[in-house]
Amino acid sequence: MQVNIDIRVKRANKIYYETDTISGVVVITTPQQIKHNGIALSMEGIVSLQLSPKNVGIFEAFYNSVKPVQICYALVDISGPNTIPQGKTEIPFEIPLVTKPNRMMHETYHGVFINIQYTLKCELKRGFMLKDIIKVAEFIVEYKPKKQTTDVKPVNFVITPDSLEGGVDLGTIPGFRISGTIDSTVCNISKPFTGQITIQHSEIPTKSIELQLVRVETCGCAEGYAKDVTEIQNIQIGEGNVASGIAIPIYMIFPRLFTCPSLATNNFKVEFEVNVVVIFENDHLVSENFPIALIRA
Repeated sequence: MQVNIDIRVKRANKIYYETDTISGVVVITTPQQIKHNGIALSMEGIVSLQLSPKNVGIFEAFYNSVKPVQICYALVDISGPNTIPQGKTEIPFEIPLVTKPNRMMHETYHGVFINIQYTLKCELKRGFMLKDIIKVAEFIVEYKPKKQTTDVKPVNFVITPDSLEGGVDLGTIPGFRISGTIDSTVCNISKPFTGQITIQHSEIPTKSIELQLVRVETCGCAEGYAKDVTEIQNIQIGEGNVASGIAIPIYMIFPRLFTCPSLATNNFKVEFEVNVVVIFENDHLVSENFPIALIRA
C-alpha cells in the first residue's frame, strides 16, 4: 500500500521573511482507509558547516566539533489520532517563522562547505510495527529588501603585462592592454552584475573572455580558520579574436540559492568575488579579481 504525502505552501515562489507565518496544506493520498496515531509538522532552519578534506588534519579539533547551528524550530500537531479515508485528504496548517533566542535569521544558501537550509517536515505516525511516513520540503528565506545606503561607485581597471602579479616572466607574455569598468562592487543580489571590457591592443589573438563568479567560504573557531574558494558559475562574454577598441558589455545574473547577501558571523563567513579572465590563443590567460559585497536592496 503506497501512501503519499505532499507539503504545499500557499506562496508559489516559496519565499518567506522573518516573522512570517507559513501556511499551506498537507496532502495525503492513500488507496485505502488508514489509521494513524497523529500527524506532526515541524519547521527547522539549520546552518551546516564542514571542512574540506585538505583541512581535516590541520584543524582536527574543529573538524570533530562541527555541529549544525539551529536557527529556528517550531512544531505543531496538525491532527490527533484519527482515520484517513481513501483518496486525497488535505489538512491545513500554519506555522510561525521565528528565530530561536540569540540566533539571527540568514538567507537560504547552498554552498560547498556552508549550507543554510529551511525545511518543513511532516510525520505521520503509524503506530506499533508500522513505519512512520515522513515527507520533507524546502522553502526559501530571504531578507526583506532595504534601501541601499552605499553609494554606487564605478571601478575602472587596466590590465597590462606590467600589472600582473606572482613573479611572471614578462618575456613569455605577449604585449597587450585591456581596460574596463565594473559599475559597482556593492551589488544588489536581485539585479545583474554589469560593466564593460575593451581589448585596446594585443600582439596575439584572443581566444575567449570569461566572467567567473566564485564563493569564498570561511569556517572556523578558536583553533583556527579554514578558507575555501570554489567556482559558482563561468560565463563567456567574448569568443574568438574579439575586435580591438570595442567595449564588450559585462552582464551576469546572480544565481538563486547559490548566492546570498555577504555574511559574516563568529563561526563562518560567506563572501563573493568576480574574476574577469582573458585567454589568449596560445592558452596564456590573465585575470583581474574583484571582491564584491552582495546586498538585498
